[in-house]
Formats: sequence, structure tokens, C-alpha cells
Amino acid sequence: MSSVYGKGTRVWLPDTTTGWVAGTVSSITIPSDESPSSEVTLVVSHEADESNTKTLKFPYSTLQAATADAAAANIVPTTPPPGQDQLPPLRNPPLLESAEDLASLSNLNEPSVLHAIATRYSRHLPYTYSGIVLVALNPFSPLAIYGPEIIQAYSGRKKGELEPHLFAIAEEALDCMRRGAGGGGTDPTGAGDQTIVVSGESGAGKTVSAKFILRYFASVDDPSRPELSGGRRREAGGDEDGMSETEKQILASNPIMEAFGNAKTTRNDNSSRFGKYIEILFDKSHEIVGARIRTYLLERSRLVYQPEAERNYHIFYQLLAGAPSKERKDLSLSSNPSDFAYMAGGGPTSTPIPGVDDAKEFRDTQTALSTVGIAVERQWHVFKLLAALLHIGNIKITQARTDAVLADDDPALALATNLLGLPAADFKKWTVKKQLITRSEKIVTNLGSAQAMVVRDSVAKFIYTCLFDWLVGVVNESLTGEGGEGASKATKFIGVLDIYGFEHFKKNSFEQFCINWANEKLQQEFNAHVFKLEQEEYMREEINWKFIEFADNQACIDVIEGKMGILTLLDEESRLPAGADASFATKLHQQLTKPEQKEVFKKPRFNQNAFTISHYAHDVTYDVDGFIDKNRDTVPDEHLALLQNSSNEFLREVLDAALAAANTAKPNGDAAKTAAGAGPGPAKRVGAATRKPTLGSIFKHSLMSLMDTINNTNVHYIRCIKPNEAKKPWDLEPQKVLAQLRACGVLETIRISCAGYPSRWTFEEFGERYYMLVSSKEWSADMGYRGLCGLILQKTLKDEDKYQMGLTKIFFRAGMLAVLESLRTQRLNELVTLVQKNVRRRIAYKQYQALRTSTIKIQAWWRGILARKLVEERKREMAAVRIQKAARGWLARKHFRETREAVVKIQAIVRGHQARKRALEERTLHAVVTLQSLFRGITVRKQYLSHIRKVVVLQSQWRRKLAVRELRGLKAEAKSASKFKEISYQLENKVVELTQTLQKRTADNKELGSRVKSLEKQIESWQGKHDEVIAKHKTLEIELAKPTVPLNQLEEALAAKAEIDAQLKETAKRVTEQEKEISRLTEELQAQAHEMEEKQITIENAVARSAEDQSTIAGLRAELSATKEQISRHNTLNALTKNERQREPPTSPTQPHHGLRQLQELGVSVDRQPSTSRRRNRRHSTTGTGPSGHARNLSGDDAIAWKKAANAPRAVSVMFPANGPGRPRDSSGLPLPPISDNASDEIVRLLENAEELDQDVLQGLIHELKIPQPSLHSPPSAKEVIFPAHLISLISNEMWKQGMIVESERFLANVMQAIQQYVISFKGEDIIIPGVFWLSNVQEILSFICIAEHDAAQGYGPGFDQSDGRDVDFETYERLIGIVKHDLDSLEYNIYYSFMLEVKKKLNKMVIPALIESQSLPGFITSDGSGRMFSRMLQMGQTNQPTATMDDILNLLNKVWKCLKSYYMEESVMQQVVTELLKLIGQVAFNDLIMRRNFCSWKRAMQIQYNITRIEEWCKSHDMPEGLLQLEHLMQATKLLQLKKATMGDIEILFDVCWILSPSQIQKLISQYHNADYEAPISNEILKAVAARVKPDDKSDHLLLTPETDEVGPYQLPPPREIAGLETYVPAWLNIPHVRRLAIQVS
Repeated sequence: MSSVYGKGTRVWLPDTTTGWVAGTVSSITIPSDESPSSEVTLVVSHEADESNTKTLKFPYSTLQAATADAAAANIVPTTPPPGQDQLPPLRNPPLLESAEDLASLSNLNEPSVLHAIATRYSRHLPYTYSGIVLVALNPFSPLAIYGPEIIQAYSGRKKGELEPHLFAIAEEALDCMRRGAGGGGTDPTGAGDQTIVVSGESGAGKTVSAKFILRYFASVDDPSRPELSGGRRREAGGDEDGMSETEKQILASNPIMEAFGNAKTTRNDNSSRFGKYIEILFDKSHEIVGARIRTYLLERSRLVYQPEAERNYHIFYQLLAGAPSKERKDLSLSSNPSDFAYMAGGGPTSTPIPGVDDAKEFRDTQTALSTVGIAVERQWHVFKLLAALLHIGNIKITQARTDAVLADDDPALALATNLLGLPAADFKKWTVKKQLITRSEKIVTNLGSAQAMVVRDSVAKFIYTCLFDWLVGVVNESLTGEGGEGASKATKFIGVLDIYGFEHFKKNSFEQFCINWANEKLQQEFNAHVFKLEQEEYMREEINWKFIEFADNQACIDVIEGKMGILTLLDEESRLPAGADASFATKLHQQLTKPEQKEVFKKPRFNQNAFTISHYAHDVTYDVDGFIDKNRDTVPDEHLALLQNSSNEFLREVLDAALAAANTAKPNGDAAKTAAGAGPGPAKRVGAATRKPTLGSIFKHSLMSLMDTINNTNVHYIRCIKPNEAKKPWDLEPQKVLAQLRACGVLETIRISCAGYPSRWTFEEFGERYYMLVSSKEWSADMGYRGLCGLILQKTLKDEDKYQMGLTKIFFRAGMLAVLESLRTQRLNELVTLVQKNVRRRIAYKQYQALRTSTIKIQAWWRGILARKLVEERKREMAAVRIQKAARGWLARKHFRETREAVVKIQAIVRGHQARKRALEERTLHAVVTLQSLFRGITVRKQYLSHIRKVVVLQSQWRRKLAVRELRGLKAEAKSASKFKEISYQLENKVVELTQTLQKRTADNKELGSRVKSLEKQIESWQGKHDEVIAKHKTLEIELAKPTVPLNQLEEALAAKAEIDAQLKETAKRVTEQEKEISRLTEELQAQAHEMEEKQITIENAVARSAEDQSTIAGLRAELSATKEQISRHNTLNALTKNERQREPPTSPTQPHHGLRQLQELGVSVDRQPSTSRRRNRRHSTTGTGPSGHARNLSGDDAIAWKKAANAPRAVSVMFPANGPGRPRDSSGLPLPPISDNASDEIVRLLENAEELDQDVLQGLIHELKIPQPSLHSPPSAKEVIFPAHLISLISNEMWKQGMIVESERFLANVMQAIQQYVISFKGEDIIIPGVFWLSNVQEILSFICIAEHDAAQGYGPGFDQSDGRDVDFETYERLIGIVKHDLDSLEYNIYYSFMLEVKKKLNKMVIPALIESQSLPGFITSDGSGRMFSRMLQMGQTNQPTATMDDILNLLNKVWKCLKSYYMEESVMQQVVTELLKLIGQVAFNDLIMRRNFCSWKRAMQIQYNITRIEEWCKSHDMPEGLLQLEHLMQATKLLQLKKATMGDIEILFDVCWILSPSQIQKLISQYHNADYEAPISNEILKAVAARVKPDDKSDHLLLTPETDEVGPYQLPPPREIAGLETYVPAWLNIPHVRRLAIQVS
């Protein structure tokens, strides 16, 4: 029979120091007869030192039993008989040695469990699953795995998807709670109310674990409600940290409970000295609406006594350290704890606690008390009671013979009674005396000093217990809301039970008895729960199974709480007046004698006042000394009456609240019973027959209530383990951990699992892992995974009892996975050997072929050499002949050339001599002639020069004299430079005045012309009258000649004639005077023009004389030229439009003159009447039909024109476009019909029609606007993009010019609200186009407002150039500008926020499948993650492809970029958007990668790096290389996965290369590195070394990057744009007639 033990089998050997060491079987000797009694010899070598071996001997029957049932010795191997060795436990395969779930171990034995936990703990992984239990080892060091990013990482994840963690258990509980119907209890699937049991011994980390669980509940988002993600609590009344007030109060309850209920012990600096059950209440929408706290068994004795090196409750030390000096003086407290007896028990070494600031903790406690609703005044009432307790402890009681003595002048007595409001005499009396009440009388007796001290301490403990219960009540009242509102809304709850673990000390008293009793009850429920889950799993999978037997501790529970059990006998003895501990012990030994009780209850051999109970974890011996007093723990009735009649109102309130709560919680509703000692005492003494409930009975009923709650909920378990007593970080003591694993039931869980089928694999996982165990010939595409798994199991495991195939899983007996792993390893080795054989054959064949080919090549090469040698010799012979022939010919030709050259040289010499001779003669003759001419010329020049020098001397003397005169003049002129400047300023002013005068004279000329015309008409009329008079005169003369006319009539006619002649002369004289006036004015005008020309000449002369004033004079000349040019243009314009102007109606006298307007546009100041407002004559806005204010989208000529316009001063009025009074045209460029003569009134009418204006703008221009599609090839023009902003700005500007400030405020508010509502109505990818479009338009409007604000700051207002406009309240206008600018800032940010939030949500869904899961790089495809290797090979079904690819991400980035570019957003905004999106990609991808299990391999890193390269190419192509900085974490993580990690040198290189990653991130990636089958695993030493680099105190070392999926980074507003002119462009297709008409009127 084959044995599980063979050569090479990995086993564990016992060790005295570490518990167990790893070993390997070197040899095994099996007897040939295979008799059960035969001896088997097993030689095992230590893995660390192979030379160290150990020989084990045992019967062959032991080996047979182990082979037959591998689960038999899984947990605790049976103790062998004397003389025989124990069979060594089996080790697990390397794949399972550091398993995250202990239940997945193939060999489930103590050393394997301990090794798995220790291995993970050494890698700084404190959490490990054990089935349904989370084993949590206290790291004694802060870890960066509890931050908000970790909380969100576990949100919505199922248990097992990520690393074991507290948050995984909390999320599982939340998920089960959310699935519940809310009617209370749980359904068969576990949905409904939940309980998380956190247990462990003191110092194991229970309190911290419970605290983190509560923080998770208060911080995590509901994944089923993504619309509330991120901001859900802020919207529901929370603040900026995302928590509601209730959630903050729940977290604030922790420091309160810790301050009043925790203390320092030798095992733990913050040990909880009470148990608590916190119910987190949820409503129907799964929001936290409140909480309730239940407490159990507060350690009251700690108040009056502390063991060595331990402390009292934290609150006392906090009070002494943190209270202000004045308050301490009022309470008569010092800052030294040793001054108080109740704080000095632990000795000087007990305080302070290293690393704990009690003063700071006191402030935190005060803050927490305020958070739960306790006012500061009431807090000091609490501290006053605490001070009184400290003074009670200092009351000195002495012994006088047999009686106790308490001095009247004891200062501590006076202080304590004063603070408590008690009469000192009565308190003293009933402290040293007691009263016995019989049926007929009351007897007062004296107490001894020891008894009196007990009474004193009982009073102190009673007050502190009531204060603690009152605090719990106040906290509960605060957590449940006013009037229990939160509790009324609650439909479900999750309870967190933070309770003491199993305790076993050298001396165990009543506290340890109650604690271990509670743990027995919890362990019973735990075993039943585990068994129930196992049973449900088997039934759900429909496998054949047998009933699983497990150790039931009901017998132990019956001994403790059963009828006539320990608790019953203790209560009975406690109620006897003469009850004593010794008699209680005697009763126990006499009563508990039944056989079933003897197995649990044992009598110690040497101590008669003790008893031993066999608990599920350990046998514990309890010393009964103090049992009776602690069980009674009552305060005398006399002291209780004193306390209830205290003058301290707060003390009475605390007692009443505690007693009322005790009466409510009494068992069976017995109102007559009281709880004076157990926390609550009786409200009033009812009678002598009244029974006081003992501490044990109260705790029993509390425990029963707790168990009922737990049994009605779905339970989750967290077992906290204390790895060492010294509290050293990351140090593990194996034996101590094993003891705690037994005590907390972890090993019991594994026992139950081992009794059935502990290992479970799904068909897919098993098939992918072990498909190579059957030949590929037997594979078929139609067999499926289930068929493949059945085939594998038939071939490998012959015994069908070793496994069961369920509906979705395969269940294995313990040890079977190790067998399968060994078969897989063996099969892989065979396959590798086969591959190696064929590869080596192929290599040898290739080497032979290469050698043969090389030999042939050498032979061919050598033969070629011989042939070439022969050819070379023949070539040499032919070459020699040719050389000889050539040489001889060359020699002959050389001789001929030499002879010929010699003859030629001789001839040349002769001829040269003759020529030189002739040349010499000619040169001599020419030299003689030249000398003569030179000499004669010299003589003449000397005479001339002498004459010239004399003339020059005379001229220089005269010119010097003139220069001196000129110098004096220039000096005088230089001294009067200021005068020149003044003259220049005067000339400038004179030019302005002349310009004004010229304009005025022009106007006067026109007026005189009109007057001349009127006079000419008058002359004509008078001339007509004159002609009539002459005609009449002739007629009269004729008539007069007639003698028929009387004389008087003749005289009258002559008089009339004379009068008419006088009038005619007067009229002629007046005409002459007018003509003279016109001539005079004309001459005057000419004279002024002449004067201007003279002044210009003077200025030019001044420029010539003074270089300092050249720039000033040049400016004046330029201005003068511009003035002339403008006058000329004006005259030309008048001439061109003369006929039209004559047809216009007369100009209104209130309207400024056109000529004057032109001068205003040129900046020339004119005289005008002072305005009542403080506006200055300047405009802040322009309206023109020129190019838009964006130069980047214009052509070359347009851009130049735009720059010129931008550089020009912004002084063009809105009502008068910069391009002159051109005829308005529509959007197609066609002329529009003439507008109304009174344009201003039409504009006002249009602006006052608010209904149609809002309809056009809000609906037509915003909601119904067809946004131009973005394109990089043919982008829309700037005016097609920005025209909504320009039209809105145009309307606002016109309202301001007309003084409609209030109306403009309403209009802009409606516009901004409509834009925001329109943009946020889009979701997902649809928001990109409208979001970017309106972001650009809002920036354009904001730029216009910034210009208005700048001008307003300088005192300029709108519409100053229209005298018919309304006056503007400048203060209101400035206020409106400020408000609108602020609102536009907010609107632009809101648009950016909404747009980015939707894009980031869309991108967040694509990052992980596209960047992490997709495998686009051929040759590096892995089987883990998205695809299955076996299914791909057989094409079984369709592989799950990622929901998104890199193309999707790049398409989204391209769309965003295209919109930003097409809609002319600033480069800074484009930088912000792309950087934030890339940052999100890097954060989400990195966080997902670092949290994935069995995923981080070098092949995956190659795939991710390839995907990053595509993003890098995108960034470079869009000129944004800095965007890759956002992916640096991810890039270095991929480098880390690809780098070698075999030695410490490799680790050093790795840390240098991955400099941006924190040590915890590197440690996480390395610990989760997934080795391929052919890779050597990373050694445990390297993993420990990497983990050691993590510094716990490094606050900057975070595991995950802070994700910003639901947040948008700060938006940096771009600088305001330059606006050269407000565009009046309105597209023809846009149905906004009202706005179109307004634009026409303005343009």
C-alpha cells in the first residue's frame, strides 16, 4: 500500500523553542511483512540544516491509520504510547503555505496553521481567514491600511475578492443587512440583522478592531446607490468630511467609553475593562439613523485597587493632567497621581503611558462629550464626582482595638462630602458603623477597620458604576435622537460585540469566572453556527455526507448556570448574612459530584478553597477568595439613603437615572427587586424581605439577553490574537498564539471542517489547475469543466470517499489537495522532461546540420583559394609583358620630351634677354618724364596750399567768433528747455482750442449761411414789394396827374412811399452788413489757419533746435496731421451726404453735433455741462461687425487686422460701431430694410419686453440651440461658437446703457440658471459637447464682465455718450458687476465640475477592464484574470472579454480634446482637464492593481506597460508629455513586477528604480506577486526584509492613492479674454426674432 510518507515528504518536527520546525523525510524503512506491530523507521532531516537529522520509530499500524485517514491527526496529533515517537504532521505544498484562508490548507494541523499565520504576519499581513472567522493578530504598530481609500476599495467587494481585512467582514455584514427585508431577524440566506463578534484576550486589539469597524460603517458608501456616492452624506445633512451628525456621535462614543471604561494593564495599555454591544441602526434606505450601546460587567474593583504596573481608569489621569489649574484648585486636585490612594496602587512605573498624552486625551474626551450632547457645565459636574471619588480613597480609617476610627478633621472626608453634597457626620457614622434590622428593633454595631474600608470602597464603586451607567444612557439617548426618533426609523441593525476573550492567570477570581462563562456561551453558539454553515453548504451542493460530530460544551455551561450549579450556589451563599468563601467552596465540592459533572468540575489537590473547570480552551482553577463579596458588591442602605438625599443635584440625577434603568432591566419584570450593588441599587428600601440581585444573577440575565440577540442575527466572527507579551511589533511567539487559537475556537472551526470536506474548489478552478493530469487525447470540447474534473478525479483519486462532486464545487477530504499537488508537480516534471528531451534533440540536430554546412563551406572556400591562386599567376605573367612594353615606350617618350624642352628653354632665355633690354630703356625714359612732371606739380601745389592755409586761418577766426555767439545763444536756449516744454504744452492746448474753434466756426458758418439765405428771401420779398410800390407809384402818378384825386389822398400816398423807401434802404444796409460779417469770419478763419501753419513751422523749428523735445513735438505733429485728415474726411463726408442730410429732419438741440462726436471719438475733450452722476466720459464695451476676439482661428490678414484692433484703445461706443455708420446686414450678408428713425426708443422697447426676451434667450439661445459639432479638420469659426456669449453680453450692455440695472440682474440670473440646468441635464458621455461649449461661452461672458469691472473701478460707466439715455446709479452698477462676476465664476466652476464628474464616472468604469484586465500584447497572454487557458485551448464557450478596451479610453480622451480645441478653450483649461483625467486613470489603475490577488505577474506587467505606452503616444501626439507624470505610480509598479527579486541586491535595485512608490506599496506588490509554475517563489527572508522597510511612524506612507472618482480637482480660471468687439452675428436658422431685432437696432 502506498503511504503518504515517503522520501521527500515535507513534514513538521516538534521544537522546544519555536514549537515546530520544517523537515523533509530522508528515508523510510517499512518492514517486509507489513505486520501492524512491526516497527517503521523514519529519518527526517531539518530543512534549515540537512546534516541535522532525527530518527522516528513507531508501529506500522500508526502509518496505516495515517494513510487511511489523513484527517485523523490534522489538528492535535494523538499522544503516542511510551517508547514510541509521534508521527510527524504533514506540511502543505508551497502553493498553500501562506494561504489567506486556513480552511483551504490541505493538511490542517497545528504547525501548518501556525506556519501560515506566522508567514503572513512576518510579511506585515495581520489578517487571515479561517473559514467564517477572521483571525486578526495585533501588529503593535500603526498600519496604513485603514484610510478612506482602503474603505472605498472594500466597498461592494465580496469576501475573498481582496486581502483578508476587518473591512471585508464589515462589508459582508453590510451586504447581508442590505439584503434583509427589515422585519427583524434573518432569513435562511443570512440576510437581515447582523452581529460581528470581536473577541480576544486583553491586548489583542479588540477595541481598535471594533473602532475601525464602526468607522467603516460611518464612512462607506452604498454601492447599490451610486447616485449618492461621495456626496450622499453632505446632501443628507452631513458636513465636509462626509459624515452625518449621528455617525459622528457614534464615533465620538468610543473615546468616552475608553476614558471611563478602559485602563492600562500589564498586557495592554488600553484594555477594555467591560464588555459592550453596539447596535448600529439603519433605516429602509440603509442610512445610519442611530445606535444603542449595551455594557457588561464593568470591572469595579479597579477603581479601588490596581495591580503592580497597572492604572486606574484613564479618565482620572486625564483629569489631573488636562484640567486647568483653576478648576483643579476648585476641586482640590493635584497633578501628581501618587497623591491619591485610588491611583497609587500600580506604583510609579504605571504612569505615564509611553506615547500617550493624557492632557490631549482629556481634551479629546471633552470634545466627544460635547459631540454627544453633554454641555461643558455638566461635564464639570461629572469631573466633580470623579474628584470626590479620589478624595474618598484618601479617607484614612485606623483601628482602635476592635473598632474602626475615622477622624473628624480628616481633610479628605471634608473634601469628599463637600463635593458630593453629603453631611460629613452621617457619612463618617455609617462608614465605621452598621445597622442590623430585626423584627422588633434596630441594632447599630461598630465595624473593624477592614470592614470600614470595604464600605468606603463600596460607596466609591457604587457611585462610579452609576456614573458609568448614566453616561451610557446619555450616549444612547443622543445616538437614538430626540425622543428616540432614530430608533423609530430603524428597520435593521448591525451589532458589534466587543467582549473580553478567554482568560487564564495564575490566580483567577470572580471576574475571570464571569468572563470565561460568557466565552463558553459564545463558543457554544459559535460551534453551532459553524456546524450549521457546513451542513447548509453540503445540502446546497447536494452531496452525500454524514453527520459531523463536534465537541459540545453544554456540560460545562450546565455546571456553571444549571440548576444547583456554581452560580446558584454562589447566590445562595451570598444571601446568607454569615456567608463565606470557604463555605461556598465546601458546598461546591459536596454538590457537584455527578459523573457528567466530574468531567467538567474538578477539585484541586492542594487548595480546598478553589475549584477547576475544564473549559473548551483550557482547564482553569478559580480561587474562591472574594467570590462572595464581589457577587454581593452592595452599598449599605444607610449610605444609599445619604446619596439619594444629597444636595448635589447632579449626583441625584445620576443615581435616579441609573436606578431607573436597573429597574427597567430587571429579570422577569420584578419591580420589587433592586440592584444596589450591581450597578444600580434600589430606589428605596421596600422591606427587610426584599432580595437584592447579585452581580452574578444580573450578569446571567444580561448574557441571556445577549445570546438571544445573537441567535436572532447572522453572526460574523473576528478573533483577535496577541502575538507576544512584550508588545513588540511584528514579533510572534508560536506557543502563545497556538494557545489563543485554541481559546478563541479557531482550531475548533478547523476540526469541524476536517470532519467533513474542508477543501472546496469550483469546477473551473480545479480544471484550470489540474487539467494536465489527464492526457490531451481525452479532452473534448463538449465535455465541459464538470466532465473534465470527473475524468481527472477518476484517474487520480481511486477512493471516491476522498472527494464529493457537488453542483458547483468539488469537496475534498483533508490532505487530498496535497496529493493532487504532488501528482501535478510530478506530471509537470514529466512533461518538462519530455519537452527538454525534444528540445535537446532539436538542438543537437541543429548543431549537426550547422557543422555539416560549415564543413562544405570550408571545402568550397579552400578550392576557391587554389583556383584563384592559379589565375593570379597567369595574370602576373601577362601583366609583366605589358609593363615592359609600357616602360620602354615611356623611356623613349621621356627622352624626346627632355630634348624638346631643352631647346625651348634656350630659345626662351634668349628672347627674354632681348625683351628685358628694350623694356629697361623704355622704363628709363618714362621715369625721366615722370620726375619732371612731378617736380613741376609740387612747386605749383606748394604755392596753392600756402595761399589756402592763409585763407582758412582767416575764415576760422571769423567762424570762431560767430560760433562763440551761437554757443551763447544755444546755452541760453538749453537753459530754457522747460520753457520749450511749456510752449509745446501750450501749443498742444492751442491746437485743441483751434480745432474746437474751427469746429465752432464751421457751425457758425452754417448758421450764417442759413441766415444769409433767409435775408436773401427777405430781400426778394422786399424787392417784390418795392416793384409793387413803384408800379403803384406810377399808377398813383398817373392818377395824381388827373385832377380828380383830392389833395389829402395825394399826401398820404407820398408819405407811404417815403416810408417804403426807408424800409428798403434799411434792408439793403442789413444785407450789406451780413455780407461784411461773412467776409470778416472767412478772413478770421483763414487767419487762424495761417496762424496754425505758422505755429506748426515754429514747432518744427523748435524740434530742430531742441533734441530733447523731439518725441513730444512729433506727437503733436502726428495729432495735428490726424486732425487735418479727420477734418478733410468730415468735409468729404458732408459733401457726399449733403443731399441726404438736407432731407433729414432738423437736429434736436439736445443731441450732440456729429462733428463734435467725431472729435470725441478721437479723444479730444470738449466743454459739456457737468453730470449729476460721477460717470466719466468713456465706454467699456464695443459692438462691431469686425472679427471676433479670438485671433487663433483667423486667417493671416484677419489676424493682422484683429491685432491692430486689439491694440487700439477701447473707445468705440456700443451704439456706433467701429467700422462707421454702415448699413446693417443680416446673417447672410444681405442689406436689411431701414430701421426706425428713433433707434434708442426701439431698443428700450425691445429690452422692456422681458417675456419675449427670456423666451428667445432661455429657450432659443440655450435649451434649443443646435451646438456646432466639434472637428479638428474643419472646426467651426469663432463667431459660430461664441455668438451666444456675445448676444447675452450685448443685451446686458444695452440694459446698462438704458439704466435698467435691476432688469439686467434678473436677466443674467435667469440666463446663468438656465445654462447650469441645461448642462447638468446631460449624463455620461453626452455632457462633453454641451459642457465644453457652454464652458467656453461662460468664459467669454466673464471676460466681458471683467472689462466692465475694470472700467467701473476707474469710474467709467456705460452709455455716457447718449444724452437721451437714463442716468445710472453707479453704486448699484458696481455692486451688480461684482455679483455677476462672482456668479459667473461659480457657474463656470459648476459647469466644469459637472462635466468633469460625468466624464470621470464614465472613465472610471473603463480604466480597470481596459488598462488592467485587457491583454492586447501577443505572446504574453496569461490564464488568470479575464481568460481561462483550458477553455481557450478547447474553445469551450466564450471567454469573458473586458467590457472596455484601450481604444475606448483613447476615444474618450480624443472626444474631450476635440471639443476643447474646437470650442476655443484656453490651453490652461485643456491642460487641467487632460491632467485630471490621466491622474484618475493612474490612481484607479494603480489602486486596483495593488489590491488584486493572484494577479501581479510579470506578464500582466508587460500587458499594462503596453497599454500605458499607448497613452504615452497619445500624450506626445497631443503635445502633452507632462501628462505621463500622473501615471508614474502605475509605470513604476509595472517595472517592479518585471524586475528580478531573487536576492537582497535585487531588492536594493528595485527600491532605487521604484523611487516614487512608498515602502508599504512595494511590500504589498511583492507580497502579492504571482509566481508562474516555472518561477522560483520569492523567499520568505526577502519578504521579511521588504516588510521591515515599512516604517510605522511614517505618516506619508499610504498604501493606496487617494482616488478622486467622485471629486473634481480645483479649477483654475483662465485669464480674461481680450474682446475687440461684441459680435452681433445671429445665425439665420436660429429662431430668436426678438434678439435678432435687437441686434439689428444696435448694429
